[in-house]
Amino acid sequence: MKKRNHRMLFIIDALIILCVVVLDQLVKFWTTTHVGMNAVHQFIPGILSLTNLRNDGAAWSILQGKTTFFYLITVVALSVLIYFLYQTRGHWLYQVSLSFMIAGAFGNFVDRIRLKYVVDMFQIDFINFPIFNVADFSLTIGVILLFVAIIKEDKLEG
Repeated sequence: MKKRNHRMLFIIDALIILCVVVLDQLVKFWTTTHVGMNAVHQFIPGILSLTNLRNDGAAWSILQGKTTFFYLITVVALSVLIYFLYQTRGHWLYQVSLSFMIAGAFGNFVDRIRLKYVVDMFQIDFINFPIFNVADFSLTIGVILLFVAIIKEDKLEG
């Protein structure tokens, strides 16, 4: 029975990763074909706008142009995340959180390899926040779920 549960969790992990990466790439494709470069279109007035931004750095464009560094750090991060995904077999919340993080890292990695930059499109209008994409959102969801899993485990142990 345990082996069956592990197999089911692996399928769920693979589906999360595949769906997020495909959605990320589709939204990026739509954005680059329908939104002019650096144009801003209000989506939810005063809250969220759509734009088309090329980012060859990280959040707030830090480390701009350090493409080789991002290749290296992404390969290392993906390797570590996949290792932890394997190590947390049977712990569904850890696995789901790691799957979202893997999907996000891989989605942006696809852009960096293919385009040498990452396409960002979601702009929060009411605060100074980096423009982000589906992959970034997936990474954020993964980190939040990981914190929830850690807190949940601490409460069970304590």
